[in-house]
Amino acid sequence: MHLREQVANETETLLRVEGLKKVFRSGESDLVLFENLSFEVKRGEMVAIVGESGAGKSTLLHILSALDQASAGDVYCAELKLNSLSADEAARFRNRDAGFVWQFHYLLPEFTAAENVAMPLLQRGKSWAEVAPEASRWLREVGLEARSHHRSGELSGGEQQRVALARALITGPRLLLADEPTGDLDGRTAEAVFELIARLHREHQLTSIIATHNLSFARRCHRVLRLERGRAEEIRPATLPA
Repeated sequence: MHLREQVANETETLLRVEGLKKVFRSGESDLVLFENLSFEVKRGEMVAIVGESGAGKSTLLHILSALDQASAGDVYCAELKLNSLSADEAARFRNRDAGFVWQFHYLLPEFTAAENVAMPLLQRGKSWAEVAPEASRWLREVGLEARSHHRSGELSGGEQQRVALARALITGPRLLLADEPTGDLDGRTAEAVFELIARLHREHQLTSIIATHNLSFARRCHRVLRLERGRAEEIRPATLPA
């Protein structure tokens, strides 16, 4: 199913990026990764970020999730100005408002799938008795309730990524950010994981931003932003290869 067939009911802007710039120091010179990036994401939208390796997709997601700071410009999530947050406030934002899925799952190998999913709530100081039912519910959402007591090394790559997705969503975030979430998976497994992300996006009314090299997946999002030569260009999803 193409997500563009699902018209978002909300028109309110959740994420607003204004004049964003990121500069890295490289030897004696500055490397400008991107500059003057400005765009908005409405509530309920699923936006793909595409571009060549090194274009800045991952760095942009890190800035949007308050994992990194821009060199200039502003990022607002609702009315929260992310680049003005203290380190503690940024950590709270990530724990409560933003769920992040990486290309690599980053599950803790010594813990079970259920414990990995529950980790964001345990970090809030909640007890295992409080969070265990919620962890089970989210494992059921991603089709892995029967694997709840398995450690990450006992799970397939696709299962590990589904656990990581459940972990990202257990806090009920407003914003889901995914950095090449299917990049390490074979074609069939990648398709299943993307379909799972799309279903959870719809059913839980998420606002999602996905960095991907997979143009077939990107064209099934509501909108596509292409990073190229330090600029962001919006392109029509239908113009991308299937």
